[in-house]
Amino acid sequence: MFQNQLIEKCKQNNRQAQMQLYNQYCQGMYVVAKRFVKHDAEAEDVVQDAFIKAFSKLHQYQAEVTFGAWLKRIVINTSIDALKSKNQYLVELDEVHLKVVDASDEDNWLVDDASTLETIKEAINTLSEKYRYVVQLYLIDGYDHQEISEILEISEVASRTQLYRGKLKLQELLKQTKDATRY
Repeated sequence: MFQNQLIEKCKQNNRQAQMQLYNQYCQGMYVVAKRFVKHDAEAEDVVQDAFIKAFSKLHQYQAEVTFGAWLKRIVINTSIDALKSKNQYLVELDEVHLKVVDASDEDNWLVDDASTLETIKEAINTLSEKYRYVVQLYLIDGYDHQEISEILEISEVASRTQLYRGKLKLQELLKQTKDATRY
């Protein structure tokens, strides 16, 4: 069954089509949720909540982006909402996530040989919440400033500013760590 036909059937509350769509995307969305929340059960809850929201708002999906991208945004928003409601911190990033950083030339300092994976993870986790969210969404998840502004409900200017300041702070923290290990 083609994706568009499946989505149309889901819009008509066809449970079989909904289950097929769920099975198609649940594992990928679980990985996205796990980047934000600490425990497997929490990530599973986030995915369930996100699918409930997606199915209830499916009539709003206009195929301007792929269904997977639309659903991923719902999962990220649901993850952030879950964190905010519990006032928790983002989960530490693992090696796989840091390897997918698509750093521009100006971000070469991030993958400097002197910075170990553990050092980078620790530095990102010490960033304040407002910087950490933007840094993760931009560097790790690959969202642009328009998408980040929509996800976090901030302006694009605020997204750019928080990313800039977050990267400066991250650079500073990594330099301090590097200097401390010399002595």
